[in-house]
Amino acid sequence: MLPLKHLVIILLLLSPGLVLAQSKKTFTISGTIKDKASGETLPAATVSFVELPGKGVTSNSYGFYAISIPEGSYTMLTTYTGYTTDTLKILLTKNMLINKSLASASGQLQEVKIKSSTARSNNILTTPAGVQRLNIKDINNVPVLLGEKDVLKTIQLLPGIVSAGDGNAGFFVRGGAADQNLILLDEATVYNPSHFLGFFSVFNSDAIKDISIYKGGMPANYGGRLSSVEDIQMNDGNNQKFGASGGIGLIASRLTVDGPLFNNKGSFIISARRSYVDLFTGFASDTTTKHSKIYFYDVNLKGNYQLDSINRIFLSGYFGKDVMSFRNSYGLDYGNSTGTLRWNHIFSSKLFSNTSLIYSNYTYDVNIDDNTDNIKVSSAITDYHFKQDFTYYLNASNKLGFGLESTYHITQPGTAVATASSSYNDVFLEKKYALESALYLSDEWNASDKLKITYGVRLSDLSVLGPGNFYTYDKDGNKTDSTYYKSGKIVKSYITPEPRFAASYQLNPTSSVKLSYDRNVQNIHLLNNSAYLSTTNVYLPSSNNIKPEIADQVALGYYHTFHNNGFEFSSEIYYKNLQNQIDYKNGADLVGNPNIEADLLYGSGRAYGWETYIKKKSGKFTGWISYTLSKTELKIPGINNGDYYPATQDQTNHISLVGMYQATKKWTFSADFVYNTGDAVTWPSGKFSVDGAPVYYYGARNSNRLPAYNRLDIGATLLAKKTTKYESSWTFSIYNLYGQSNPYDIIFQADPNNANKTQVQQTTLFKMVPSVTYNFKF
Repeated sequence: MLPLKHLVIILLLLSPGLVLAQSKKTFTISGTIKDKASGETLPAATVSFVELPGKGVTSNSYGFYAISIPEGSYTMLTTYTGYTTDTLKILLTKNMLINKSLASASGQLQEVKIKSSTARSNNILTTPAGVQRLNIKDINNVPVLLGEKDVLKTIQLLPGIVSAGDGNAGFFVRGGAADQNLILLDEATVYNPSHFLGFFSVFNSDAIKDISIYKGGMPANYGGRLSSVEDIQMNDGNNQKFGASGGIGLIASRLTVDGPLFNNKGSFIISARRSYVDLFTGFASDTTTKHSKIYFYDVNLKGNYQLDSINRIFLSGYFGKDVMSFRNSYGLDYGNSTGTLRWNHIFSSKLFSNTSLIYSNYTYDVNIDDNTDNIKVSSAITDYHFKQDFTYYLNASNKLGFGLESTYHITQPGTAVATASSSYNDVFLEKKYALESALYLSDEWNASDKLKITYGVRLSDLSVLGPGNFYTYDKDGNKTDSTYYKSGKIVKSYITPEPRFAASYQLNPTSSVKLSYDRNVQNIHLLNNSAYLSTTNVYLPSSNNIKPEIADQVALGYYHTFHNNGFEFSSEIYYKNLQNQIDYKNGADLVGNPNIEADLLYGSGRAYGWETYIKKKSGKFTGWISYTLSKTELKIPGINNGDYYPATQDQTNHISLVGMYQATKKWTFSADFVYNTGDAVTWPSGKFSVDGAPVYYYGARNSNRLPAYNRLDIGATLLAKKTTKYESSWTFSIYNLYGQSNPYDIIFQADPNNANKTQVQQTTLFKMVPSVTYNFKF
């Protein structure tokens, strides 16, 4: 692997902004920006100076900032969307430590940001193309299923991000599959972000402080997925006073408690949620329902402590599980566990360090009991992750980011254990081991008042490790060789450079154009015959047969604000070139298959599209309209004669309309409408009979379409009471107001009254679902 010092030298040579001599003596201003009421740090807050247009800096994920400017008198502005701008006159004659506490502008919940911005024109001044903005107030007001506000469901109303459908928390970003999104919670990977098989996401919005979403122009510190990054941070907890909030809904309730620790040197937060359908099934008259269990829970925990002025530690964790059992004959439980230990250290006024030890685990178990056979099927993936990040504020024009990370992956593709009386034999698929590492280096360069550039490189390495048997196959999937490798022995290594570049040029105070290019590599592959995230999917790392997936994306966009920044508009086009894409042979069996790699096919692909977005940000009526026109195609030898064919997640058109109206101080009304083209599917093109039983044969892969999806939701929030010590509200909503029968599944089967005829049966999950939730905070 290329040494980090060589990457530093390359970056220095590429950036003329790093070597410009200063004509005056410079000094550094640094500090931390926090919420005045709670003490929560504010990531991506902006520090700028009236006398230095175009020169400014944003705080990092922990609220720390630093900027070096020439000595002199300045008016320092500290801004964060939704907060009052802080103005300070300073005389800079030495290095200065200036910590800032900002007050909320409206007393409402703070914004959940999706990238750095300023109070003037967020979408004009941010560098990367492919970045959207959303705030927690929007999430609270958007109607959702059964009243559970949901970050992942809400972002699917944005351009380029498409829902995988009812009953699924998976989503597709710019034509990528559901597993090509890197979802992080306090830096820990969350592999299955869903409860109730996708009806809800695992993220309790009460515990979330910040979410950053990248569809393109990914910074070099992120890697491992092809399509997007959703970087979610939990709240640190209020270090000023104790408080509690929560809600009671039709299907689940939640409670959050936070407060100060150690004389306000630290804080904690505990946020828990549980559904309670199982509390009522015991009263059912139907025996199947009576003896069934269906529930989920999740718990978010976090604490932090300020050791001294330059050291702070954080410990956070997430624990969530779903349990479903039906009449003691079939049971399913699955869940995620994560843990993150972080140490922030300020080496100097210019150099900030974050060191993290991270644990992530996803498991599922299926129990089948038919009185004769009792079988338990299990699968899991576990990560042990070390990450070291540095931020160096070189001067007013350059902010360097560099670091390294390494993740040890252990995947268990599957086990099946049967009781002694069962007619089935036990199956134990070999565990797979891999070490994934990366070095990265990037520079955020304010080249001029109008031109901002972010560029860098990430160098990733995936080493396939023993112990285990490793096979090679011919083109027909037959074994040609077998080799056993001892524990820790390197079987295969893949080293891939990932260059990143993003530029923004401000045409005038209200308009800009942006260009980005990024290469992303994915080494953890989800093997799945459908486009959706499922509890029983098989995860495998790259191997001697499976190469890393690679995506090269170019995006170009135009951004504009108007009506005194009350509206923002963006229009963007993108193109992705995809390498080493994976699909499956006809009839491939992915569950419990010891030679699963023999059923895989490999090829290339492409994804391209146009996204447009307009948002009204101020006034009693707010909302947005987004439209995406896109195409995703694969070209894999062995499928459709080697011609391009639609990927399963290909959706040509996607439209979202979201509106929120503040009618009075107490009442807020909202509605959203979504429409998208149906997914590509393969349906039978004919059938024949074998011993009286129908056998279907199929035509070209993904040559058919599910019916188009559309839905209208409405909601209303009543602020029942608000004092300095207590607040309560009621949220009412109707999901799928006009009862559209959107397809969850379509199957073909023989007509029970006439075996010569074929029935087409569609399953629809939700026709119309009303809900009410009581929320409180004190």
